[in-house]
Amino acid sequence: MVRRHLSGKNRATIDRAPSSFLAARKIPSSSPAPPALYLPTTMLPKVGRNLYAAALLAFAIQHVLYAVTGGGIGPPWIVGHTAWAWIMGAVLLVTSFSIATGKQAGVIAAGFTVVLLFCVEIIYGRRLAANIHNPGPWTSSAELICVAGAAFVIAGMHLTGKFSARAKLVGRILFALPLIVFAVQHFLYAGFIATLIPVWIPARLFWAYFVGIAFLAASASIATRFKGWLGATLLGAMFLIWVLIVHAPRVVAASHNANEWTSLFVALTMCGGAWSISETLRGRIMG
Repeated sequence: MVRRHLSGKNRATIDRAPSSFLAARKIPSSSPAPPALYLPTTMLPKVGRNLYAAALLAFAIQHVLYAVTGGGIGPPWIVGHTAWAWIMGAVLLVTSFSIATGKQAGVIAAGFTVVLLFCVEIIYGRRLAANIHNPGPWTSSAELICVAGAAFVIAGMHLTGKFSARAKLVGRILFALPLIVFAVQHFLYAGFIATLIPVWIPARLFWAYFVGIAFLAASASIATRFKGWLGATLLGAMFLIWVLIVHAPRVVAASHNANEWTSLFVALTMCGGAWSISETLRGRIMG
């Protein structure tokens, strides 16, 4: 509107003027407004990496306790003997420190990914081959693959070149696909899962199915990058809510149950992993 009422010479001057000139005279720039909604995403991945590192530290302590006392740990961690508990505890401790401080995080997180995938193949691959209908190995292997995927994405964040991009891609897929396992189990065992939901929450069976649908949506969103930042953010928030309203009360009620402690740390790891992955999915979430 302003430009139409200017002479040709003055219009040309404004066309050549820098944006600061236009701003000073309150003449709007010709650049169109962004069509999509953008949200600040700076802090969330950092919080996620810290939560992820803290959960690994908790797992490391569990392994040390197992090596000393012979107990204090549950699935998905299967410790065959004391020596392996010490070794895995050390691996978890070093990885936790590396991710928290950023020191050699690329190499160490990538190595940690390999260790976890090796555990899945050696421990749970055989159990699934022996009885494919047993839900336990499916759950534990899916959890470890998700943890491995998040570690590989974090590794990619600290590396450069083509390997960085490939690590983020492969890690994101490794994290997203096992969510389908969780979704299917929520549909198959909805009745049992409903019993794990606090009694003060109404329509518990509905929420069991709803979470299954949420897992499918998050898996598709993260794998395809369609609304990926939103999917990863909401997935992490869902796991954090579980830590607060499901796992923490169960730990308080049964503080000597190693399975409850491990389940809490797994949920915390999944929250941290999802929020860490969100950094690779930054950008518009609407439109």
